[in-house]
Amino acid sequence: MTSSFTLTLTGQSLIHHDVRHITDEGFATIKKLLQKSDISFTNFETTVLGRHGGWPLKGSYFGCSSAIVLDSLKDTGFNTLALSNNHAFDLGPPGVLSTLEEVEGREFLYAGIGVDAKGAHQAGVKAFGARKVALVAMDAGPGPAMMYADDATETRPSRPGVNRLDVSRVFEVDHRTFENLVAIQEAFQSNPMERANYAQPDDPRELKSPDEIDFYGTIFRRAPENCRKIIVDPVSLESQLAMIRKAASEGAFVIAYLHHHHWEPNWREVPGWVQSFARACVDVGANAFVSHGAPVLQPIEIYRGAPIFFGLGNFLFHLGKGEVVWRSPDVWKSMIATCSFDASYNLQSIDLVPIVIGGEQRLGSNDYHERIVPVPASRELAYAMLDDLSRRSQKHGTRIVLEEARVLCPTDDARDRTLEF
Repeated sequence: MTSSFTLTLTGQSLIHHDVRHITDEGFATIKKLLQKSDISFTNFETTVLGRHGGWPLKGSYFGCSSAIVLDSLKDTGFNTLALSNNHAFDLGPPGVLSTLEEVEGREFLYAGIGVDAKGAHQAGVKAFGARKVALVAMDAGPGPAMMYADDATETRPSRPGVNRLDVSRVFEVDHRTFENLVAIQEAFQSNPMERANYAQPDDPRELKSPDEIDFYGTIFRRAPENCRKIIVDPVSLESQLAMIRKAASEGAFVIAYLHHHHWEPNWREVPGWVQSFARACVDVGANAFVSHGAPVLQPIEIYRGAPIFFGLGNFLFHLGKGEVVWRSPDVWKSMIATCSFDASYNLQSIDLVPIVIGGEQRLGSNDYHERIVPVPASRELAYAMLDDLSRRSQKHGTRIVLEEARVLCPTDDARDRTLEF
């Protein structure tokens, strides 16, 4: 391989409508951008109601789509899809099977779900010309245990589902708060047998010390200060990293993808455990890391020459009538990132295009269900969005300098990376 190539990344695509008929000039510009890229990636934030059927496993926040939306994504320019997310199991195993069938039939590069745990865990690999590209995609929840793929045993059949990065939540609390929790359980004469009646598959099985309490499915730990922590299971972590390491060792350009809903109180900021996980993925061979979940734009980091996009928000965000309304303007503003790499997978530049789903004129309105496609932001709004992203990305060693040209990332190893616009 002697040629450079481009990877274009967008926010997640929660798509329920066929958008091929839309002739908006701004959307056409975005489609051209995606279509000319060698690899164009999004997260397919839904499940297909197809040949295998299925049934709703949720009351609120449920979503499924006709397979025709995959034709829309193909027409828009996408050729690579992450499938591991909180909506992938909304129709149960039948929806997973239909999604697999329809995505495979359209020859997308994909990863993140499978007919069993082994299949869901596998990297998707596809040749783009002479270049081999691998995608490793996973979901960290929180979600019910049944949504994650499982292998067959002597007594249980396999379960189609999502590739899981196993994490748990621990609340560290001060002494007074800890004693109050203990007193509450004592007041209700709580005991292990009673709690077992309400137990869920992922509830903690045993406590590690007297300074921990299983408070009805959540671990609270006595500590000097109050703090919420997400703990990544080391076995699950190594399993995911091993798949990235293997794909990289075979010469593939590797994209690592994580979907999660363990957001910070300020959902525009990056949880510390996600930053550590992203860096670990790069350390073992990932050439790019992408994450979604919080439906808002999060900071960018350049680590060891690899771009890390902690959250690109939404690219398509279709809401049905009667669904929850997302009023925050941040939900409807995002960016498209086009990364240029040389033949040795070294990052050369990043171009950022700020976009608005439905257009800026709708940001102050209540027509949330009519915001169907994204269009480029105006110059004024684009500069404001880039300035905001720059300020937040500085915490991660990335500095965005706004200029008239483009977003350019130098390839040196300096701590302070510059993306010039």
